[in-house]
Amino acid sequence: MKLTWTKTDEAPALASYALLPILRAYFKGTGVEIETADISLAGRIVANFPECLRNDQKIPDELTRLGDLAQTAEANIIKLPNISASIPQLREAIAELRGKGYNIPDYLEEPSTEEERALQARFAVVLGSAVNPVLREGNSDRRASKSVKAFARKHPQKMMKNWPKSGSVTRVAHMSDKDFYGSEKSTTVGAATNVRIEFVDSAGAVKVLKQSIPLLEGEVIDCAVMNVAALRRFYTEQMAAAKADNALLSLHLKCTMMKVSDPIMFGHCVAVYFADALEKHAGAILETGANVNNGLADVLEKLDHLPASKKAEIEADIAACYDKGPGLAMVDSRVGKTNLHVPNDVIVDASMPVVIRDGGKMWNKEDSLEDTVAMIPDRCYATMYQAVIEDCKKHGQFDPATMGSVSNVGLMAQKAEEYGSHDKTFAAPGNGTIRIVDAGGRTLLEQSVNRGDIFRACQTKDEAIRDWVKLGVTRARAKGAPAVFWLDPDRGHDAQIIQKVNAYLPEQDLSGLEIKIMKPVDAMKFSLERIRRGEDTISVTGNVLRDYLTDLFPILELGTSARMLSIVPLLRGGALFETGAGGSAPKHVQQFVKEGHLRWDSLGEYCALVPSLELMATKTGNPRAALLSKTLDEAIGQYLEDARYPSRKVNEIDNRGSTYYLALAWAKALAAQDEDGELKQRFTPVAAALSANAGKITQELLVVQGKPVDIGGYYFPDDAKCAAAMRPSVTLNAIIDRM
Repeated sequence: MKLTWTKTDEAPALASYALLPILRAYFKGTGVEIETADISLAGRIVANFPECLRNDQKIPDELTRLGDLAQTAEANIIKLPNISASIPQLREAIAELRGKGYNIPDYLEEPSTEEERALQARFAVVLGSAVNPVLREGNSDRRASKSVKAFARKHPQKMMKNWPKSGSVTRVAHMSDKDFYGSEKSTTVGAATNVRIEFVDSAGAVKVLKQSIPLLEGEVIDCAVMNVAALRRFYTEQMAAAKADNALLSLHLKCTMMKVSDPIMFGHCVAVYFADALEKHAGAILETGANVNNGLADVLEKLDHLPASKKAEIEADIAACYDKGPGLAMVDSRVGKTNLHVPNDVIVDASMPVVIRDGGKMWNKEDSLEDTVAMIPDRCYATMYQAVIEDCKKHGQFDPATMGSVSNVGLMAQKAEEYGSHDKTFAAPGNGTIRIVDAGGRTLLEQSVNRGDIFRACQTKDEAIRDWVKLGVTRARAKGAPAVFWLDPDRGHDAQIIQKVNAYLPEQDLSGLEIKIMKPVDAMKFSLERIRRGEDTISVTGNVLRDYLTDLFPILELGTSARMLSIVPLLRGGALFETGAGGSAPKHVQQFVKEGHLRWDSLGEYCALVPSLELMATKTGNPRAALLSKTLDEAIGQYLEDARYPSRKVNEIDNRGSTYYLALAWAKALAAQDEDGELKQRFTPVAAALSANAGKITQELLVVQGKPVDIGGYYFPDDAKCAAAMRPSVTLNAIIDRM
């Protein structure tokens, strides 16, 4: 069994250049093998077009290889956060690769030939949540380790801002009908079959949208529709309401993971807010090739294709829309970048916890915090966020020093509940019906649609659900806390899942356990009551809620979700260990390139290594793997106690310094142990050298800060430049390399 470390993107990838040389040195001679696998956005693109490249440019398709590995008992994968690419990000990555001599074809949003459609389909496997469904062949167990939670209580994060006692107009706005929640239909198939998705127009003509979807016995399949006319009315109403309340307007979607549905919803918001300008100049803007689904930035950028006078006229009309409408939440007020400029800048699971942390506020164009109307159009989970806001308005801000934890058991095995991410989501080509038809021609589910409505379907396998129920019960017993299944009987999909939960719970030993099934709003209220009493609760949720809750609670408790331990026991006996959360990774890279300070906290990676090494010890009988795990756990505790985590400010400790101190604490723990004399002898001089040279090493790590850094690219950086930037201490390098 090898430990597979994934090469991903942005800040986590940069941090690996500092950490991996230390891991390789410490593992030498212990029987622990570590390999890397490139599943970065650029790596996925390059691997997908080998026929376009020179031999020296080609790389293997590591994502497919790891997907196969994840279905074996030999899997021991540490998966760092990766880019779930939106179309603008895909285009930027392609442009960067082409600029470096990689002959990657351009991405075409509106293909007109079969060849172009085939090319678009090849790119589809790179877009959105391309990585997670392939690797997640198990359900998720995500929680803070004991040492991390204890540290957070002893040293509470200081980013929390009080909710104003004078009151707040902040709220979550959502649709009341004709959304995914209201239209969802679901069924469980009694026998294995193969279904297809068809569009039937008003004249009865049939167009196949998806030819083949194999379903297993007991599998749940569902479908839902977002009515875009109702969506646009909702946006119009909320813009007027935000203006009347003198509140910022903000839109919270997930255009990265929900790569088909949410960019369309985003585009409609852009179109409604800037309607006066976009409709007045529709013909000219159409000529430029701009697409509102890619945000206002795409429109503004492509105005360069027009005569200067026309460009200026359109820009003036867009500026007038700002004056007429409510203020927009800002991504970067210094450059006038709003919530509606780029679809992947404001992502609901990362953005809503910050709204709550910041006292119900977002940044305005004056770079001040202001109340916001947070639009989350679909009701599936919007109401849950509103419940948190109502709780804060009533009880005030949470206290990280005393609050309890909400860990999560998430249903995600075998691509469970991958809403909007894949090839079962469509914009309706006309008025009519979209239906799911089985192998015998029987219609299982159908939805009435109008042109442009968003249809989505998803499937959830019975084996994944049964395993999820078992894992939820297992965690409840291990934690000694209530386990709550967040399921809504009024929602089509959840109603089917509830039947299965009720069938599979009796297969487990429930003696002495508190197991509940509650609607998300009620589950949230129950959990918040316990949090404020300092009590812990286990949330047992579907895939999307898993994503949302494992950012929400950790950001409030710990200051970041990057410190969470995420273990995925794979169905075939291996394990996947996911580290941190990449929502803040782009900002970290921007800071690093600008001023040589990387504030990414690799604690998630450090923590993931502990169970990964434990698994290796269990699977292979290697006592040294167990000892490395035990001593690393001790080192993490020391690292936290000594507050060696990265500062947010330049010229203070950053990720490189943190990794040095982790290495020092780990070497000391290995030198102090008496279980393995050979390792003790090997690490005693290492610990001594790292300790004796602490002043020199930290100075070498600090002196390089405060100036720009060239890493040779954003999506496809240069390995040599990254290694040099992330290993600037000659003294530290010499000690590690001698090992």
